Amino acid sequence: MTALPTRVDPAGPEYAEHRAAMIAKLAALDGEHAKALAGGGPKYVERHRRRGKLLARERIELLVDEDSPFLELSPLAAWGSDYPVGAALVTGIGVIEGVECVITANDPTVRGGASNPWTLRKALRANEIALTNRLPLVNLVESGGADLPSQKEIFIPGGALFRDLTRLSAAGIPTVAVVFGNSTAGGAYVPGMSDHTVLVKERAKVFLGGPPLVRMATGEEADDESLGGAEMHARTSGLADHFAVDERDALRIARRIVARLDHRKPGPDPDRFAEPPKYDEEELLGIVPGDLKVPFDPREVIARIVDGSDFDEFKPLYGTSLATGWARLHGYPVGILANAQGVLFSAESQKAAQFIQLANQRSTPLLFLHNTTGYMVGRDYEQGGIIKHGATMINAVANSKVPHLSVLMGASYGAGHYGMCGRAYEPRFLFSWPSAKSAVMGPQQLAGVLSIVARQSAAAKGQPYDEDADAAIRAMVEQQIEAESLPVFLSGRLYDDGVIDPRDTRTVLGLCLSAIHNAPVEGARGYGVFRM
Repeated sequence: MTALPTRVDPAGPEYAEHRAAMIAKLAALDGEHAKALAGGGPKYVERHRRRGKLLARERIELLVDEDSPFLELSPLAAWGSDYPVGAALVTGIGVIEGVECVITANDPTVRGGASNPWTLRKALRANEIALTNRLPLVNLVESGGADLPSQKEIFIPGGALFRDLTRLSAAGIPTVAVVFGNSTAGGAYVPGMSDHTVLVKERAKVFLGGPPLVRMATGEEADDESLGGAEMHARTSGLADHFAVDERDALRIARRIVARLDHRKPGPDPDRFAEPPKYDEEELLGIVPGDLKVPFDPREVIARIVDGSDFDEFKPLYGTSLATGWARLHGYPVGILANAQGVLFSAESQKAAQFIQLANQRSTPLLFLHNTTGYMVGRDYEQGGIIKHGATMINAVANSKVPHLSVLMGASYGAGHYGMCGRAYEPRFLFSWPSAKSAVMGPQQLAGVLSIVARQSAAAKGQPYDEDADAAIRAMVEQQIEAESLPVFLSGRLYDDGVIDPRDTRTVLGLCLSAIHNAPVEGARGYGVFRM
């Protein structure tokens, strides 16, 4: 048997300390998620309801199959910016008539659903997920178009939204637009470029220019309905494929459209009979220390997320600060790379590169579990070739063709973030735990480096060094980098697809693996030059 043993003691003081730290982080995270759920606030939510309209998440709930999961993505988008948390858009993956789809829904309680720069980034990420994983895309539209004061950040890159719709269609990936209200100016091209359109009676307004703009441009007097009403588009322009009498009817029609796609998933569904882990997922709360300088064994995490806690480790005695091996997760085969002691040495880099090649040879998806401070530095390690060995690992990651999943559990610093398939290396999905931190290096190290450089500069100029000013600057830099390393900050910039409760890791990864298998899973058949 290759089932992993465990040394976690749920009754021990160390476990209790770690669990308490994680619970506190989860409570803070719940508060941030609540901001996204609140939309534009009680005033605008109530006004929306008085108009007889459903909220964005209520529309999604009626669209997806009853009692099926909806994996919401990037819920903290725009966190820390001048725009509302959530970016006035809900995105995620849900099942409609048995078909896994990417779903987006404008939140009209936030400035009428107008798109700000973070809305755009979030929508483009949803389109990317649909294209890469060959998932049908369903857009639930109610938006006043671009948030005009921020047009300089939206107009030029915003054209990619419409480009994506045409590319999805050209790739044979269906696109559906359900219009519940305004879809104006550039936003009119969302239904205009979708394969299938549904417009709601006396609600949908789809036009390039509304009455005020038409009056200014041409002098013509026209009303909303004659310019872009649902009935006009159903009877006259032909833009509407389906004319819905109300919102619920529109969602019913959308479900029928998806049912008639006859979508065929080439890969397998999750194994309903997969053996669950032997250890309680609740124990994931007590594994990661509150202080990330304290190492932890990632095998304890693996044992609580893979089928039967069964893990065949690869090269267990070599490069021991990186655990690699094979497992199944909800029946799907996966290769796992998990940082054990934080630092990546030459042996770990070479081991990782070989393991990634093997995964590609057998077309097996890879799961990266991050807790690394980066590649080892120092004279002996530089002379031993850490640069070329680290480059070999990064080369293998960059040119790997099998789907990658990444979970930031603890630290993810420096080039180690790249080697473990950070966002720039295009993992299919990347999630963070509340305990995660990521930056070019740790706050103390970064502040210390700046201090050393400043001290050397002063010495070279023959100037005295102000120790009090140095201490103040170091404290300020440490505080800044610490804040910018936190998962909510990074998630707000869409550097991950969401910050998740550790207990949900197995479920989230299972949903992602299922989505991934809507596209062919094939490994690379060639790599760039490895510097040996």
